[in-house]
Amino acid sequence: MHRTHLRIFSLLLCLCGLVAGCSSEPVVEALPALIVINDQEITKADFLVEFEQSLQKDQQLSGIEREELQRSFLVQLIDRELIHGEARRLNIALTDADVEVALQGYREDYPGSSFEEMLVERGLTLEAWREELKESLIMEKLLEQAVYSMVSVSDEEVAAYFKANRDQFDRPEQVRARQIVVADEAEGQEVLGILRQERPFAEVAAEYSLSPDAEQGGDLGFFSRGEMPPEFDEIVFDLPVKRLSDLVQSEYGYHIFLVEEKRKAKRLNKKEASDEIRAILDGRKKEEVYLAWLQDMRARAVISVDWAQLEKNERK
Repeated sequence: MHRTHLRIFSLLLCLCGLVAGCSSEPVVEALPALIVINDQEITKADFLVEFEQSLQKDQQLSGIEREELQRSFLVQLIDRELIHGEARRLNIALTDADVEVALQGYREDYPGSSFEEMLVERGLTLEAWREELKESLIMEKLLEQAVYSMVSVSDEEVAAYFKANRDQFDRPEQVRARQIVVADEAEGQEVLGILRQERPFAEVAAEYSLSPDAEQGGDLGFFSRGEMPPEFDEIVFDLPVKRLSDLVQSEYGYHIFLVEEKRKAKRLNKKEASDEIRAILDGRKKEEVYLAWLQDMRARAVISVDWAQLEKNERK
C-alpha cells in the first residue's frame, strides 16, 4: 500500500461566464510535502491519516504522548519507504495467488468472526488489510533475498554459546495437561460422569468447556510450576498420567484435569540444545545485519523532514 504519492488538488478559479477573461484551464497547486525520501513525497495530511490508523481504537493520548508517538511513527514511515523503494528497485513482487494463500493462513488464526472484528477494531476494509499484508510479505521476501541470505551460524559458534550459557539449558519439570471448565459444581459432576464412561477427553472438552482452549480439546500444552495458578499446580504435578482429577474450584469456575505427559527436570546436552542455540544466534545475526543494512540505506538516501509543519500540528 504505497501511499506516499504527492497529493494535489485542483481549484477552479472562475466559472466561465462569471468572471471576464477567466481561463478554462484549472490552476493546480501542490500541497507542501512534510517528508521527502529520494523522489517520494509525503504530505502532512497523508502522514496524519496513516498515523491515526496506527493507533488503537479510542486510544487516549496526552499532547506529549501524541507528539512522541508521531515522531517515532515518522521515523518508522521513512524506514518503511526506504525498504519499499529498494524492493521496487530489485523488482521484488508477489502474485495475487501468493497473497491469497497467506491471507487464508492468517484467517485460520482467527476463529469464528474474530477476523472481521479485528478489521472493525482497526478501522480497515478487507482490501486495505490485504494491501498491508502484501506490503509485509514483500518486505519479508526482500529481507530474505537481500539481507538475511548472508547470515550463517557455524558449529563452532554453537559450541561456544553452549559452553558459556550452560545454565540456560536447565529444564524444570513440566506437564502437558488438558482441562474442562464449567460454571458450577453440579455440571462438573455431570461431566465427570461422562468422562468416566471413557468418552475422549478432548471431545468432551470441545462440547462442554467454557475455556477458550475448548476448541483445542482443552489442551494447555506443556507448563512448569508457577506458570499456572497454585491450585492447578497442586493437582496436575501430583496426578498420574492419563488419570482424571476430581473437581478443582477456582475463580474461573470448576475444572477437571487430565495429564497427558510428564517431563522430568533435566539439563540439555549440546546436541539437544543445538537447534535452540542456532535459532538464538541466527536471530541475533539477522537483527545486526538488518540494522547495518538499514543504516546504509538511510545514509545513501536523500531525506528531508519539514519539522515546522509537524510541530505546528502538535501545538494545536
